[in-house]
Amino acid sequence: MNHQKIALLTDSCADLSQELRDRYHVFVLPLRLLFSDGEYLDGETITASEVYERLPKELPVTSLPSADMVQKIFDEIRSEGYEHVLAVHLSAGLSGTYNLVRLMAEETTDLDVQVFDSGSGSLGIGMTLVQAGMMIEKGCTWEQILEAVPEMLARTKVLFCIDTLEYLQKGGRIGKITAMTGTLLQIKPIITFGEGGQLTNTAKGRGRKTAVQRMLSVFEEARPKDAPFVVAVADGNQPEDAEALTAHIRSILPEGTPIVRGQIDCTLAAYVGPNLLGVGFQIIPQALR
Repeated sequence: MNHQKIALLTDSCADLSQELRDRYHVFVLPLRLLFSDGEYLDGETITASEVYERLPKELPVTSLPSADMVQKIFDEIRSEGYEHVLAVHLSAGLSGTYNLVRLMAEETTDLDVQVFDSGSGSLGIGMTLVQAGMMIEKGCTWEQILEAVPEMLARTKVLFCIDTLEYLQKGGRIGKITAMTGTLLQIKPIITFGEGGQLTNTAKGRGRKTAVQRMLSVFEEARPKDAPFVVAVADGNQPEDAEALTAHIRSILPEGTPIVRGQIDCTLAAYVGPNLLGVGFQIIPQALR
């Protein structure tokens, strides 16, 4: 435990590797996936690879953690001697997790729990936790970290190139005709988190190679030019493509730009389907420059 007694809390949609979770002592609430044969916990009792295997036959219903799970993790944090909790969760536009944790935090009197809606997902959340963990390592105060988080979240952008519109359509996030047209024309959409934290289409390309190039163009146009930033790359069962993407990004960015790697969680896998590639950035707070 750090001497500031600050715990970091998120949910399974943060897509942090186990190595990063361990290094920064991140507590993780798993979201739930409901298949016909029962309930599974994201990243604990089912993996993203297993979800991809099941998707052609069944699309699960996703659900936020239970109140008992939140209470249990609060109890665990308390028992380990922490006094403050920084919680950053999946966009409230996609999940009720943020509001659940926020409401339960308001009822918790012996922990100072500050809860943030990331307005994002995947490594958009993960980058925030990693940088907060780095600030704790550096000895920053609780107040300094709380001041830095809103700026980090405000200057975060995550882009995903997805292979098909089918799963977004099945989940009710786009119309059937749009999905069918996209499939017939081999249109690969590039999605991001838009207004209200909802998934929204920001660009597209015909064929995967063109779409990935377009995603990189959007990334390059949007990335900060006035401040240093951290980059994230994530994949949905496409590790070789993700490594190639990481190498390319490293070659076009200023030397020394930090890059965080991760794999897409079960919940987002159910939303968008297999073969996803994602890239994002987040400004580095002043305390870490």
